[in-house]
Amino acid sequence: MKKYTNKQLLLSFIPYYKPYLGILSFDLLCASLTTVTDMILPLILRFLTNSALEGTALGFDVIIKLSLLFLGLKIIDLLAGYYMAETGHVMGARIETDMRRDVFHHLQELSTEFFNEAKVGQIMARITSDLFDITEFAHHCPEEYFIGFIKIVFSFIILIRINVPLTLAIFALIPLMILSASSYNIKMRKFFKSQRDHIGELNSRIEDTLLGVKVVKAFTNEEMEKEKFEKDNLAFLEIKKGTYKSMAGFHTVTKAYDGLMYLVVIALGGTLLIRGSLDPGDLVAYIMYVGTLLTTVRRIVEFTEQFQRGMTGIERFNEIMDRDIDIFDEEGAKELVNPEGGLEFRNVSFGYEKQEDVVLNQINLKVKPGENVALVGPSGGGKTTLCHLIPRFYEVEEGEILLDGNNIKDLTIKSLRNAVGLVQQDVYLFSGSVYDNIMYGRPGASIEEIEEAARMAGAYDFIMELPQGFHTYVGERGVKLSGGQKQRISIARVFLKNPPILLLDEATSALDNTSERLVQESLEKLSKGRTTLTIAHRLSTIQNAHRILVLDRGKIIEEGSHQELLNKRGAYYELYKLTYPDKAS
Repeated sequence: MKKYTNKQLLLSFIPYYKPYLGILSFDLLCASLTTVTDMILPLILRFLTNSALEGTALGFDVIIKLSLLFLGLKIIDLLAGYYMAETGHVMGARIETDMRRDVFHHLQELSTEFFNEAKVGQIMARITSDLFDITEFAHHCPEEYFIGFIKIVFSFIILIRINVPLTLAIFALIPLMILSASSYNIKMRKFFKSQRDHIGELNSRIEDTLLGVKVVKAFTNEEMEKEKFEKDNLAFLEIKKGTYKSMAGFHTVTKAYDGLMYLVVIALGGTLLIRGSLDPGDLVAYIMYVGTLLTTVRRIVEFTEQFQRGMTGIERFNEIMDRDIDIFDEEGAKELVNPEGGLEFRNVSFGYEKQEDVVLNQINLKVKPGENVALVGPSGGGKTTLCHLIPRFYEVEEGEILLDGNNIKDLTIKSLRNAVGLVQQDVYLFSGSVYDNIMYGRPGASIEEIEEAARMAGAYDFIMELPQGFHTYVGERGVKLSGGQKQRISIARVFLKNPPILLLDEATSALDNTSERLVQESLEKLSKGRTTLTIAHRLSTIQNAHRILVLDRGKIIEEGSHQELLNKRGAYYELYKLTYPDKAS
């Protein structure tokens, strides 16, 4: 995993301020106005104290003017503070929203390979909770450091004019205070990063258990799941203990320097007062300015906790944003217009990342428009991979794939994928209505078109029997529907899309006989007139295919019609004999 410096993280974050420079500028102006009130009050009290001790006559007119000055500054302070608290925070929330939008958009562009390796819980943590602290960070980071800079510089200018030794003694402690706390800052950053990583793991554990709750209950493994969760939960507790230990040391160091500064003012300031080098009013000003300084430094130091949380969020954000988009439109890529569906594989080889074995090895294959080709063979032979290379879910390592004579890399991804329909064994329905899930095939389709697609898929009748018909909520991942119902809705979705190329990936293998027959009828309608590649373990579903290919260890080892392959008495015959021992002769 790449390590980021604070400089790198800040440079990647700063561009998000660009749309809000007006808000940020006015926010910093308001910050400077609120600072003025804090800095003027000690000067007013110093003037009043010294005037009273020196016997200078103070008229009511002077007191009224000073009171009105302070009142005016306080009103400005309240208005500026309101702007900072409201609009400034909204700016931070907008930046958080922009970052969440960007990371979500980037995730949509990442290849299937990324999602094969990633955990959904980790991704969810990065796109939600990791960015929560960005609102506070984006608002307070420039604000706190800007206010701190003004107060420290302003205090130094005023105090150095009153007494040089005392001022230098006080200000010499500030860098020591920051340096002493820095080691705890580093530890805090490490623990915050560990927290973020582990909460992602915890989310993954919870998601995994809840989504598989039926399996858990079926095997009565509730206690085992509780033990696994308890282990992760306690590990998270240990990380938080380390975090709070660092925070405790951090705050203890800052408090120690608070006391040290006041000790310097009391000891050195009192000595100078006795010697007559410091006026009583000056000592009052010093005490107030030291209080302001301590508050400022403490806020900056304490903000470091928020700073580290924000930097951790930015770091985990960058870990996704810096992932390369492996599959993209090549320069000059063209739209695929009126595709016919002719496919050709030329010396295509492919292997998954982090796996040494090649999944497909020098595949050569031609599929004519409208031809129905079936793929059979043992698991792991490369059937699904071959199909997934067509819509560029993965990128071929060697060779090329042609669609209607065009290298698929020379076509825009959107137009390529619009030409391909995919029906899989593991149907995914989105949380929503039946209508929403079918319309996903072609957003914006009319209700009449959606109903017609459902009729073509053999799904219309059972949909109308549902409580709210097409507007029935299907539950998360379609949990309220049977396997056959979900499959027919997914087929209706492809009917609505109406692609010239159809990929059927073991679409009926998980269904009962009745559901399989209904779904098979729908698939036959769907395949008519389309270039179709069918992956099947049930050989009964592909006996009418124009051609059958037998894949094993990434190579096409046999090819022909059902009867031709039986007559060869090779690999296909052996598969058929295992499936239908009574029919094989």
